[in-house]
Amino acid sequence: MPALRTYALLLLLTACASSRPSPSTEPPRPARPSDEIVLADDVRVQRLAPGVWLHVTLAGEDWGRVPANGLLIEDGESSLLVDTGWNARQAEHLLAWARDTLHRPVRAAVVTHFHVDRTGGVPALTAQGLPVYAREETARLAAERGLPVPAQRIADTQEWGPLSLFFPGAGHARDNLVVWHRDSGLLFGGCFVKEAGAKELGNVADADVSAWPESLERLRQHYPDVRTVVPGHGLPGGPELLTYTQALLRD
Repeated sequence: MPALRTYALLLLLTACASSRPSPSTEPPRPARPSDEIVLADDVRVQRLAPGVWLHVTLAGEDWGRVPANGLLIEDGESSLLVDTGWNARQAEHLLAWARDTLHRPVRAAVVTHFHVDRTGGVPALTAQGLPVYAREETARLAAERGLPVPAQRIADTQEWGPLSLFFPGAGHARDNLVVWHRDSGLLFGGCFVKEAGAKELGNVADADVSAWPESLERLRQHYPDVRTVVPGHGLPGGPELLTYTQALLRD
């Protein structure tokens, strides 16, 4: 049992969970997605925009069932997965739903950084012969921590079907990637962007807090027309989540 607790703690430290709201903060009002579909007790999907689905997966009981966000993006007759959930079983639910209900099977996935809430489902995709993309640094860091390693590589700035991938610089992690959906104006900030109501930056064990503000400004300049922002944890909001994250960094 001591070994099991130690293992669970190590995995939790490689996730990017955030704290609950503080009564002293005045965060932006989050926008709650509609059309929730429950795939399992720890997996659900919600429609954010035409062809854009938020997937939310929960960590295990040992980790407090922390929710983590990702995206499923329709692209013609197939779809693209952004982040893979905490484990392979959750990813399998997402793959099955895209194939059997949405009728747009996942053809590829990308992970936005190396933490387990992003990479945990990679083995499910690999088992089905689906390519999983990541930055070179993400793959290296995942390998160092004993986490699933995506096999395919992407550039720091790259167009990927209906999506634009961009590395703004270090922040929550040294490798954090963001994803832009051009048609809807939606930015998936992942754990690089904090949710409304966060009272602190969450897990900063792998963060570069000094570089984070400049990286955020670089993101703003790269995508000036953001309408919706999806953080790695918590409810989606608007561009004010970028401002809120900057305020947390100042504090």
